[in-house]
Amino acid sequence: MADLRIKFAGIESPNPFWLASAPPTNSGYQVQRAFEAGWGGVVWKTLGEPVLNVSSRYAAIHRGGQRVLGFNNIELISDRPLEDNLREIAETKKRFPHNTLIVSLMVQPKREAWHEIVKAVEAVGVDGLELNFGCPHGMAERGMGSASGQQPDMVRQQTEWVKEVAQTPVIVKLTPNITDIRFTARAARQGGADAVSMINTINSLMGVDLDSWLPYPHVDGKGAHGGYCGPAVKPIALNMVAECARDSRIALPISGMGGISNWQDAVEFLLMGAGSLQVCTAAMHHGFRIVEDMKDGLNHYLDQKGLPSVMDLVGKSVATYSDWGDLNLNYKVVARINNDTCINCNKCYISCEDTSHQCIDRVREPDTGRELLVVREDDCVGCNLCSIVCPVDGTIQMVEIPTEKQPQSWNQLQSGVK
Repeated sequence: MADLRIKFAGIESPNPFWLASAPPTNSGYQVQRAFEAGWGGVVWKTLGEPVLNVSSRYAAIHRGGQRVLGFNNIELISDRPLEDNLREIAETKKRFPHNTLIVSLMVQPKREAWHEIVKAVEAVGVDGLELNFGCPHGMAERGMGSASGQQPDMVRQQTEWVKEVAQTPVIVKLTPNITDIRFTARAARQGGADAVSMINTINSLMGVDLDSWLPYPHVDGKGAHGGYCGPAVKPIALNMVAECARDSRIALPISGMGGISNWQDAVEFLLMGAGSLQVCTAAMHHGFRIVEDMKDGLNHYLDQKGLPSVMDLVGKSVATYSDWGDLNLNYKVVARINNDTCINCNKCYISCEDTSHQCIDRVREPDTGRELLVVREDDCVGCNLCSIVCPVDGTIQMVEIPTEKQPQSWNQLQSGVK
């Protein structure tokens, strides 16, 4: 079996799977159950000045046969007394000394407030701190969370304040509710952060009840924007992780999160630069035992690839992720349809004819009169749409067409390079 142990920003963990700061990490009871189930680490639900939470709090999007494709919450940070949390953190770390225990923190943007809570939390024995600059609702209206996280200067300044007193590694959790997450990641590094984590939830309104006309969720007849997460946000999160991983001005370990639901998702985040993985929605949907499948799947994948350690995956695909202007304009693929497995549903024909490049013909086989779908390859632009809408896996393949032309990108054309 491959070695799943990781070392992240100096923090050792038995495996890369951590529970994110969220409802699943709200108490010592939950965190200890998670460790017993096999999670390598947790980020304890955000501590600060205890809040009053509302009821109801969650909403979800279901599509077809998949439930909880997207998840929304309007829950805030911990509503439990700080003293209770600190006592349970100490008890949990004593019972599970080899599991990673990070604590998420959020306070008003004041130096003394940060110093006070950092000292209190580190005094009970933790492996690291995560500064929550990402929460998009409730706390942001109070000047915390994403209200701070959207301003690079505030990210840098507050990180500096924490680093003045912190004795453990400091991870800065970034908000995706910003034009370019790299600017705040750079600011975190300037402030002395030991690592960054991303992404926090995305600002959202899940929907409106068509009978009552009330938003989802609603509290006594009114709704509010909340944080969006779950499998639907994975492409957004993966892009932001990759952008930061390839930015030389950041050059920090990245704890990746956002829609990680299985071992395949985990591998993708690792390949794109994540050094640890945080999970929330999948655990809320299926329970803590999902980590068993995640670990088993990752182990088998590493064995198949002949890799002795999970750390051998980290960042291996980052170099393949570039700007659009660097892509080879002379590279060409076309669609080819296997009529032996085609069920003649005509979805590819309709999508190509109505919304793409009208390059699929319906022709009759002379001997049998059977209708076949045939791609006119000279007219095919290789957009992939037909293969995406086809309900039979493998029936439509995208095939590379050899060319004698030298690779050339848009940037090369602009600069006159041939």
